[in-house]
Amino acid sequence: MFAPVIAQVMTSFNSSNPLLASFVVSVWVLGYVFGPLFLGPLSELYGRQPVYVVCNVLFTIFNIATALAPNLASLVIFRFLAGTVGGCPITIGAGTFGDLIKPASRGKIVAIWGLGPMLGPIIGPIAGGYLGEDAGWRWICWTLSIAAGVGAIASALFQEETYPVILLERKAARLRKETGNENLRSSFADMERKPSQVFARSIIRPLRLLFLSPVVSVLSTYQGVMYGYLYLLFTTLPFVFQYQYHFSTGSVGLSYLGLGVGSLVGLAIAGVMSDRIYKKKIALDRWTPEDRLIPLIGGAFFIPVGLFWYGWAAQAGTHWIVPILGTAFIGIGVNALMVSIYIPSSTPHANRPTDVHNNILH
Repeated sequence: MFAPVIAQVMTSFNSSNPLLASFVVSVWVLGYVFGPLFLGPLSELYGRQPVYVVCNVLFTIFNIATALAPNLASLVIFRFLAGTVGGCPITIGAGTFGDLIKPASRGKIVAIWGLGPMLGPIIGPIAGGYLGEDAGWRWICWTLSIAAGVGAIASALFQEETYPVILLERKAARLRKETGNENLRSSFADMERKPSQVFARSIIRPLRLLFLSPVVSVLSTYQGVMYGYLYLLFTTLPFVFQYQYHFSTGSVGLSYLGLGVGSLVGLAIAGVMSDRIYKKKIALDRWTPEDRLIPLIGGAFFIPVGLFWYGWAAQAGTHWIVPILGTAFIGIGVNALMVSIYIPSSTPHANRPTDVHNNILH
């Protein structure tokens, strides 16, 4: 929601530095790098639900602080903190799905779940552009705070724990209390669950995979580069369409619609295709984790086509719809990357702690 009003933000703080303007927008994503380092281990120690609730509350607080920021330095800090805790659903979402969803259905479910992280940056700029134009950029932060506050309350009241280790430990404790039998223990009771050990395991094991497993290294790096292109578009689209095509602050958000439509198409095709391939291969007893990557092959061709299309059209000053059509191809390609399903499938032991390496490279 913030990108379309960045010019307004910089003007309000008497700054015209374009690099600083880009950093104010992208520092939110930088928070996503640090969040996985501690949110994943915390969800193993205390369960998914408490981490979701605490992060929702902190997200509300940091957005309020952003709305009240007196200068650019504080704005950057609070946006970084909001991004750190705001990435919680993405960070531990994979673990939650591992708790709940059978492998045969994960492609479709991950595609549905991916609608939020993908469509948020598309719909957000549209709403943020018009809201910022009519009410000022601070009201974007207030709107986020209100929505986050409602989400925090709903999470605290209705969200249930899903992590099997925590659930079985609670059940064992309840049975010990009811029966008086102190020998009743969870099947996970022998797991090493000291905070230092959990943090070390959750950070070192994914990093070991990243550096020692060639397949994981290449695919995570590839996905990181592709998402880098996507975030670069998120940051630069307002500049291209405001200064070259003379879109208003409100209308510039509409330039994200190409990515949005492409994302929907890519998620739908890749998710359904991934599950169909899985079921077919399982029936033939020929399934391997690499079968989850088949949608990536087609998606890999869409990204360079979309990047060339968008770059050429914007540079040549063609009609504004032409570069937007190019971004649709980028959206299709990026959302066909099913690496997030492949990694848990190929390394089941790493499914419970979130894919730290993959989240960081994003």
